[in-house]
Amino acid sequence: MDKLDAIFSPSSVAVVGASTTPGKVGHDIFANILRGNYQGVLYPVNPGARSVLSVPAYPSIEAVPDEVDLAMIILPPKRALNAIEESIEKGVKGVVIVSAGFREVGDEGRKIEDRIVAMCREAGVRLVGPNCLGVINPMDDVRLNASFSTRMPEPGQISFISQSGALCTAVLDFAADRDFGFSKFISIGNKADVDELDLLRYFHEDMDTRVIMIYLEELRRGPEFIEAVKEITSGSRPTPVMVIKSGRTGPGAKAAASHTGALAGSEAVYDSIFQQSGIIRVASIDELFDFASAFATKSETSLGKVRRRIPTGNRVAIVTNAGGPGIVATDMTISSGLQLAKFSDETIEVLDSHLPDTANLNNPVDVIGDASQDRYEHALAAVIRDEGVDGALVILTPQSMTNALGTAEAIVRVANRTHKPILCCFMGIIDVSPGVKYLQERGYPVFRFPEQAAKAFGALYKYSQWLSRQHLAQFDLTHDKERAGDVIRDCLEKGKTHLGELEGNAVLESYGFTVLPTRLAENRDEAADLAQEMGFPVVMKISSGQILHKSDAGGVKLKLADAEAVRDAFDEIVENAKNFKSDAVIDGVLVQKMAGPGDEVILGCTRYPVFGPLLMFGYGGVFVEVFQDVAFRLAPIKRNEARRMTRSIKGYKLFTGFRGRPEADTDILERLVVSLSDMVMDHPEISEMDINPLLLHEKGKGATVADCRIILKQPE
Repeated sequence: MDKLDAIFSPSSVAVVGASTTPGKVGHDIFANILRGNYQGVLYPVNPGARSVLSVPAYPSIEAVPDEVDLAMIILPPKRALNAIEESIEKGVKGVVIVSAGFREVGDEGRKIEDRIVAMCREAGVRLVGPNCLGVINPMDDVRLNASFSTRMPEPGQISFISQSGALCTAVLDFAADRDFGFSKFISIGNKADVDELDLLRYFHEDMDTRVIMIYLEELRRGPEFIEAVKEITSGSRPTPVMVIKSGRTGPGAKAAASHTGALAGSEAVYDSIFQQSGIIRVASIDELFDFASAFATKSETSLGKVRRRIPTGNRVAIVTNAGGPGIVATDMTISSGLQLAKFSDETIEVLDSHLPDTANLNNPVDVIGDASQDRYEHALAAVIRDEGVDGALVILTPQSMTNALGTAEAIVRVANRTHKPILCCFMGIIDVSPGVKYLQERGYPVFRFPEQAAKAFGALYKYSQWLSRQHLAQFDLTHDKERAGDVIRDCLEKGKTHLGELEGNAVLESYGFTVLPTRLAENRDEAADLAQEMGFPVVMKISSGQILHKSDAGGVKLKLADAEAVRDAFDEIVENAKNFKSDAVIDGVLVQKMAGPGDEVILGCTRYPVFGPLLMFGYGGVFVEVFQDVAFRLAPIKRNEARRMTRSIKGYKLFTGFRGRPEADTDILERLVVSLSDMVMDHPEISEMDINPLLLHEKGKGATVADCRIILKQPE
């Protein structure tokens, strides 16, 4: 038995702080449990009352004569601490603290909260809250509304997790308007003990839950969260998870000394977590409900097993009785990552036999405004049987002759004969309501507008891609971790936190990166001699710990073809550097062998508390901050995630032989992304870094580090 069963399916509940005064939280929560037809035993605890709502009250939880599974505590922090001690003595299995005034208000509240958590963990008692709405289980065998929301939702197959109690009440009201049911519903507040990951694991095992929705403000777990949720969303019994994350437009990237740090922000971290774990991020509460409705749709196999309706591809058929909405659906279908299915000749022949001469037989199929339910049924049955169709979108606009209920019945008959998803858009409210109700009662989502349905189908397809993703064998990489560690420690011992290219190249070379011959020249003649020794052409760069962006300071010269050009470049680079930053300490000028041609990409990392290293890959060079065509992932990652990461940027097409360009060595790119992940995991002293540009050569010719920047910090 899971310990969270005491929270969601308790046999008995004690409301500690139950009040006789209407309007107080302690009164209203007790009333909501009582009026919700709770199937267990309910005990009010109030030392100053004989009864609450005609139910005999007890002076303390210890005075309750029977066992108590769940203690709902509605008391200020100091009194809540005493109530926790008594509840543990009583042997409760779960606790929900609704009251506020804990860590969210300051140090004193934090100390009390920490003490409560320590006591509960020592006793093996799970704790929800403090500062939360409570918990709701509307299923018929429980009927628990242990919250201060007066609304008990209808039973359903979707579980909802929220950090915000206030949002929960709005969501419940919204759900009631849409006849939307829940399996479980919980507000976690400060999440002092039970957090999102605990609940995701619990709901994944809950046979009443088919889809999980989350309203998220912050996470306190990183890599552990990704690995656990990846198993939930794509394991042996996958459960779709949708999240709406607050703060998308909040403060962005932190002040940083690298391109990666400048482009990365908290949203990049969260987007990476969602992408790597298979969570679908939505933009609004409306989308959250739309997508969840689509995912909750199920079909029954011939063996009686229930399975989710997930498309195997992105080819959509549209059946409509109005041209305008069909065009809107077509536009949104394409922008949602889908495509209009091309019908076979046989399908078009079948459509032609059932539809009037004025009908459009190609996709989108227009069955004309006077269409009866029979016309809809024949058209939908024909297109859904087509092997080139992965799912259908049915649009109905109410005309004087429209039978919305009959059309809904026809849709269900067709849907029962296929595993392919069929989403419906019945436009309007009053005239189409009988059909909408019929579909919803049978578990088929209905959308008011075509764009909602198309976006929901796009989400289904995105999840289908996640489930069917391929898994390549991992790379067998070997690294010289000790050599890299020696370089890093030596620099830190000398007080050097910004590695120049000489030290940076040594670290990168230890992890399989190809670096160019690079030497430091302290005067113009030495520079010329080094260049002569390396062989022309060469590149020259300023070497100064105070000048990180060399190009900005005029500190880079390319394609130097002879000794005299090198001498002149040395003088110009030093002069430019002094003019750019007069107090900069100039170590000299780096002379570097010029690399062969290649596409410029950037690899980088910046480190975050809790989450760890955030990796970046993108189209590089001087344009990285202009185009910002980059992708992020939290380390550690391996080959498959590296492949998805590199292929996710818009510029990736340029590496594939686009318009006669030579195909780039993307195989080595994926290996180097994994090597970078290994490097930053092995060496927590690396705070920020850029490899920019990494020159990606033609296929089979590898990649070369043309410039790097590594910033160190002693780990805390």
